[in-house]
Amino acid sequence: MNTPAAAGIDEVMLNFSPTSLQILNAVLAVVMFSIAIDLKPDDFKKIAHAPKPLLTGLFSQFVVLPALTFCLVLITAPQPSIALGLILVAACPGGNISNFITHRARGNAALSVSMTAFATVGAIVLTPLNIAFWGSLYPPTRAILQRTSIDPVSVAITVGVMLVLPLCLGVLLNMRRPDLTARLRTPLQYVSMGIFVAFVVLALAANWTLFLQFAGAVAVLVFLHNALALGAGFATASVMGLSDFDRRAVMIETGIQNSGLGLILIFGFFSGLGGMAVVAAFWGIWHAISGIALAGMMARTQPA
Repeated sequence: MNTPAAAGIDEVMLNFSPTSLQILNAVLAVVMFSIAIDLKPDDFKKIAHAPKPLLTGLFSQFVVLPALTFCLVLITAPQPSIALGLILVAACPGGNISNFITHRARGNAALSVSMTAFATVGAIVLTPLNIAFWGSLYPPTRAILQRTSIDPVSVAITVGVMLVLPLCLGVLLNMRRPDLTARLRTPLQYVSMGIFVAFVVLALAANWTLFLQFAGAVAVLVFLHNALALGAGFATASVMGLSDFDRRAVMIETGIQNSGLGLILIFGFFSGLGGMAVVAAFWGIWHAISGIALAGMMARTQPA
């Protein structure tokens, strides 16, 4: 899907200052912390006794989605930086609004939060592994990876500090001061999401001309990719015989990716490479729209 609008996107580098990158790191850490204060050690014990829904969700997210993304890249053959952007987004854990959307969709919100937590920890290893593995299988993206010399250990450290540390701190606070987390939970989630959305908008504003120039080149691919992700979650959960209650959580968790983490990796390790950055930014906008619309439709029916 090499269109005239995509011409030159591989040579474009979006502007994103080191200070902005640090702010985005802090914002995502706060978002992760706001999710973590919903968790208690007992939640993990319950998962250990009935792990099938969680394992199904993680398999859908880290195995099925990256494999289907690679197939999408092979079929559509987009510009190399766009292709690597799709692969990188698919390699990220679930997005920070998946829990809210699952709750709105009358899905298993507790499973969604647990999936976010486990996927976040697993992302330390699985995100850089998936980027390197699937990106190296496609010659045009392999060339970008070779030029970039991305260090999986550095990616793992970035993911760990930004996501896993606030996750552990949130669980710890919920253990020690449940009265405080009960008061913080709802306002912190809304405030953190508001800050995140505002920051993405401001970051795009600094590159608005370039974003508008190339957004059309990635729009259809992002729509297809997001639909593929949602479908992958639904199909995987159905094949594994999960209830509708759990299936909604797995579907949404697979279809809502942490594009904020994707942007940090793109600006931190790929110098804001045009196609990658536009894909991740467009994903950040579109998955919220599609997820909330899907939740609105699902909310009309009680899960079986």
